[in-house]
Amino acid sequence: MKKEDLFDDDFLKQFKTGDELTGFLKEIQKRGIEKMLEGELDGHLDYEKHQKSNGGNVRNGHSKKKVRTSFGESEILVPRDREASFNPMIVPKRGSIVDGIENVIVSLYAKGMSNSDIEEQIREVYNFEVSTSTISRITESISGDIVAWQNRPLEPVYLIVWMDGIVFKVRENSKVINKTVYIAVGLRRDGKKEVLGLWLGKNESAAFWMSVLTDIRARGTEDILITATDNLNGFTDTIKNVFPESKTQICVVHQIR
Repeated sequence: MKKEDLFDDDFLKQFKTGDELTGFLKEIQKRGIEKMLEGELDGHLDYEKHQKSNGGNVRNGHSKKKVRTSFGESEILVPRDREASFNPMIVPKRGSIVDGIENVIVSLYAKGMSNSDIEEQIREVYNFEVSTSTISRITESISGDIVAWQNRPLEPVYLIVWMDGIVFKVRENSKVINKTVYIAVGLRRDGKKEVLGLWLGKNESAAFWMSVLTDIRARGTEDILITATDNLNGFTDTIKNVFPESKTQICVVHQIR
């Protein structure tokens, strides 16, 4: 999957500066890489965190490491073992470049990916160079963090929420197909933007946006002052059903079109 297949103009326009976009991508990427490393170490030690070791080698904290990707430089925490025999495959000990997994990690954090879909994406990243049991451990490790990020509490009020659907390619049942990712970006009262979530669907529709808005409300958001959307038929009424006091503004790009 190529990065340009994932990020098109509709996705990028949600972010008004390069720093906003880079910050979001780095946050997701850092979380995903660190959880995949934890899963790699589980496979190396043959026991999971908080369980009793099966041998003499055990976990030994973390070390900081700077890595470079097409999204810029990030500092990650790499888990260590007491015998120093753990050599990560995603980020080798003497390597600092992470290549080819950024787009996969972003897709993993979209709601709608099943565990088998996640496992298949991870298997593609490792190119079948690790055992099935290690792949399962990596999947289990990152799946927990994915669920935590998807279900994290949101702010009670957002000043503006930009909402749009983008089409990109995902792997499903060993085939690469087009799906729609629904994205909502909220402006908080402290002036900072926050990606509220990513949701995976088939085609953009007001009906699916209803489930997205319901999810946002269930996670603690009580009011959105302004929603900025495209001119999708029925979208405004859908928003009113969940956030009746919200004012809807059609984005300038779609008005011009």
